[in-house]
Amino acid sequence: MTKGPFRADQVGSFLRPKELMDTREKHRNGEIDLAALREVEDRLIREVVKNQEEAGMTAVTDGDFRRTSWSGDFLTAIEGVEMDGLTSQSASAPPKETPKGEVVRDWQPPTPLTKGKLALPAGGIQRQPFEFLKGATSRTAKVCIPSPSMLHFRGGRGGVDETAYPDMEDFFGDVSAIWRAEIMDLADAGCRYVQLDDTNLAYLCDVRMRERVRGLGEDPDQLPLLYARLINTAIADRPDDMAITVHLCRGNSLSRGHAEGGYEPVAEKMFNEVKVDGFFLEYDSERAGDFKPLRFVPKGLKIVLGIVTSKFGELEDSDDLKRRIDEAAEFMPLDQMCLSPQCGFASHTGGNILEFDQQWAKLSMISELAKDVWADA
Repeated sequence: MTKGPFRADQVGSFLRPKELMDTREKHRNGEIDLAALREVEDRLIREVVKNQEEAGMTAVTDGDFRRTSWSGDFLTAIEGVEMDGLTSQSASAPPKETPKGEVVRDWQPPTPLTKGKLALPAGGIQRQPFEFLKGATSRTAKVCIPSPSMLHFRGGRGGVDETAYPDMEDFFGDVSAIWRAEIMDLADAGCRYVQLDDTNLAYLCDVRMRERVRGLGEDPDQLPLLYARLINTAIADRPDDMAITVHLCRGNSLSRGHAEGGYEPVAEKMFNEVKVDGFFLEYDSERAGDFKPLRFVPKGLKIVLGIVTSKFGELEDSDDLKRRIDEAAEFMPLDQMCLSPQCGFASHTGGNILEFDQQWAKLSMISELAKDVWADA
């Protein structure tokens, strides 16, 4: 396969080395300058790239090593956006006393608030990180950014200043324009693989989350269509050889999740209305439901099965994974499938509860399994 998603793929984030976390802390405390931080980041990104290559990945990322969280750094880089008063690091983690593996039901992540007119900062957001990554690998350099829906879902109308945007259609237009400009800037820099991380479409599968959406004055049945429009408008001008995928997640923080429920409520609209090349779907536990929603997958759309968990270090049995792939193939063509972990290994600085060598063992297993299942892997 010459264009993503690839048979053996990955979601993007990796456990942060202690040296990286310590250096970022020193920078926050004013003990070192930005140049010193960048020197450490650059060196450790080269190392994490090498690890991905050795694990057999065709597409590699910078591991989110320049970020505190998967979404907060990007969203707050947009002019006019603030988080709801919590720091992105502390707000990324649910209560630590929650037992390992449980779905956290009474915790909400920080809400991005639109306080003024939206604008992309000069030079874009991800261009420089991408250019460094591209220069550090001969593989496909993959950029992961939050989906445009992330500026709306958590706050709804209440998260958007009415003085800045009295008409929500103007807000949605600016949101799509921001993402379109960012994606085209990346394309101009040579990027040919962008992943949009979208927890919201998966959260709309959870009965409790759907009720929360209604409480914000939104219709959970209409939001998939709205978010499809935002994404489609954002990617409308991309080059033909640029792959765009969407990654769905029900929460991934310190090996815990925040939502549950199968894809049935959103599958038909999502697969058929969002004009991307593929979807990364969480399928590592019962909270994601069964494979029946895959019956709505149209011809040509790639589905990356996240049947390998990134939350825990124990290695899955390859025969069990092959059986799950066969189960999925009852509802969609095997040729349209790929394989990956269900999420990244560290959605924020804290990371999931596993060891460094365990994350690489998971990727290596995925690479080898893909070769067994697909001739073009």
